[in-house]
Order: sequence, then C-alpha cells, then structure tokens
Amino acid sequence: MKRIPVLTRAAAGIAALAAPIPGSAADDVAPHPVIELRQYKIVAGKRDAMIALFEREFVESQEELGMRLVGQFRDRDDPNRFTWIRAFPSMEARGKALNAFYFGPVWQAHRGEANPLLDDNDDVLLLRPAWPGSGFGPATGQRPAPGAPARPAGMAVATIEYLWKQPDQGYAAYFRDTLAPAYRAAGLPILAAYGPETEPNNFPRLYVRQSERVLVWFTRVASLAAYQAAQRKLRATAVWRGSIQPALANYRERTPQVLMLSPTPRSLLR
Repeated sequence: MKRIPVLTRAAAGIAALAAPIPGSAADDVAPHPVIELRQYKIVAGKRDAMIALFEREFVESQEELGMRLVGQFRDRDDPNRFTWIRAFPSMEARGKALNAFYFGPVWQAHRGEANPLLDDNDDVLLLRPAWPGSGFGPATGQRPAPGAPARPAGMAVATIEYLWKQPDQGYAAYFRDTLAPAYRAAGLPILAAYGPETEPNNFPRLYVRQSERVLVWFTRVASLAAYQAAQRKLRATAVWRGSIQPALANYRERTPQVLMLSPTPRSLLR
C-alpha cells in the first residue's frame, strides 16, 4: 500500500459542462469536471485524529491550488473509514494541482503526521459526470473555521452501482430518464451522478481504481430513518416492482455499495 498526501482550498465551483452526447467522440475531448471519491481505511481508533489533522491542514491548502473539497465524512458503518470527495475543473488541472500539493510545503510539513494514521488509501474512484450537467453544482454555504462548533448536518449517501457494461452503454440514460425521477419522488433527490473517467490517471503516485464499470450517484437525507423510509416508499410502487427492478437486474453486475456518510465539522456537503 502506498501512503500518499492529503489536500487544499479550491477554486469556487466545478467548470460548466459542454453539451456533447455522453460517450461520443466529442465528449471524450471536451473539458469536463473530475472528482475523486476517496475511501481511506484509518488505523484503528485514529479516525478522529485524522479528521482533525485533515480539517486543520489539508482543506484550504488544497483549495488554494485550484482543487475543491466537496465533502468529508465519517462512514457510519465502519468506525475506521474516512471518506472524502475532491473535485477538479479538468484532468489537466488535476495533474497540475496534485503535483503542486504533494510536492509542496504543506504536505511535506505534515506527511509525517498523516501517513502513520493511514492503514490503506488505495480505494479511490476517478470519475466524470455521467451525462452533461450531472456533476456537483457550485459550492454553497460557509465552511466553519477549524475548531469551530459543527453546524447541523443530515447525511450524505453515495451509491456505487457495479454494472455489466460501462454506464454510457445505456445505463446512464436509463438512470437519468427513469431512475432519477423515481428516486426524487420517493424523497431521494439526485445531487450528482458520475461514471468512470476515461482519461489515464495523470498523477500515478496516487492509485485509482480505473478499470471499474460503475455509476456513482449521491443524495442527501435528514437521517438514516429518512433514507430507509424513502427506500420503502420506492419499492412499494408498482413501477418499481413491474419495470425498474427487472431492468436493474439486467444492468447490475452485483449488489450496489451504499456509503452512509456523516459530514465532518468542516464538510460543505452536509
């Protein structure tokens, strides 16, 4: 396992998407925003120490180099898992920003404190919007200063759908046109939806799982109970039982991974 750096203060918002058809040749070359969904396994009992260090040293320092920290979270189902999302205006910007950060003064000063807290940091998905406009919108709200009282927060939910084929081979359009409205009606608004980034990893010092056939979507709920109620409501509908459930069985390779995420004090997504 490679131990790696941690991040800074981002330029506001992700660049707007151009409008080519997902999967087309034009889409492959058009600039597009990029995110990393990063799940870190933390040394047992050290997650709070990692979060404190991260939020004190690695938020503004990354954003000042053009990255954007979408959110940082405790995994509700794993006490040793720290999940966070960072975004870049483009793959070119990603390469420049990561080189500037990991070879820059902040990471060099604090890597000796951060690396011993990391058990594994290789569970990373590099993603691009699943269709034009499906990425996270501009950041909203004010991030509190380090050590300030945490603001009220709900729960973010990231669902990683593992597919038989790449999402641009039918599933992204089905999700956009059929699933997203059904989830929204049940109380699960789609904040963003992403598929795999097709450009090569341009900072190979950081490992990414780039061979996955996935669609990753994000929602926000008030509580775990609210999420469970929305799921029950959705599964009780005739359209779910009659058409959506059979269609999903054809698209999915295996059961989705659902990340139940509690925002850390300085997370903007909360």
